Amino acid sequence: MDVQETQVQTDRVVTVPNALSMLRLLGVPVFLWLILGPKADGLAVLLLMVSGFTDYLDGMIARRWNQISRVGQLLDPLADRLYIFATLIGLGLRGIVPWWLVALLVARDVILAFTLPVLRRLGRGPLEVHYLGKAATFNLLYAFPLLLLGDSSGTPALVARVLGWAFAIWGTGLYWWAGVLYLRQVRDLVTADRGTRQTLEA
Repeated sequence: MDVQETQVQTDRVVTVPNALSMLRLLGVPVFLWLILGPKADGLAVLLLMVSGFTDYLDGMIARRWNQISRVGQLLDPLADRLYIFATLIGLGLRGIVPWWLVALLVARDVILAFTLPVLRRLGRGPLEVHYLGKAATFNLLYAFPLLLLGDSSGTPALVARVLGWAFAIWGTGLYWWAGVLYLRQVRDLVTADRGTRQTLEA
């Protein structure tokens, strides 16, 4: 994505893209209830598909209508992470994915959370989402519904399970790769800030 496309274009909070992001956030507890309560896997997968479509839609609208906002830049990745977290917990409790995979993906976000106080000290908010991070989220949000559909017997379920694990493996690798790149960005910002302070003190 072009750098200009990701620059904040409005300080409005009430926009169509932000409303779509809020709807995605409201869908997280509904999704978790569907897979843990009535175990309505078909409806849960449908909700994930709608969430993925609105994720694409809010980004497209924000760029075309010049409605890229700082609030939107925070809400969009937050919704992605909450869907990933909710799905992981649900699939873990259902025994569909092992807990080590849950721990591996959650650990990445926990580590990155420790960079937020550092960024605030530098006068910056959370870093913009890297394209690798988006690719990782894309893979994971394809993996989870496929793994959910694969939680049964028969050839279609077997195919869904194999494809789901392929997406999960790639997604996990990309998720951590993007995390390492975020950590390097934070390190570079800290180094630049330290150099600036030393120059001013000299």
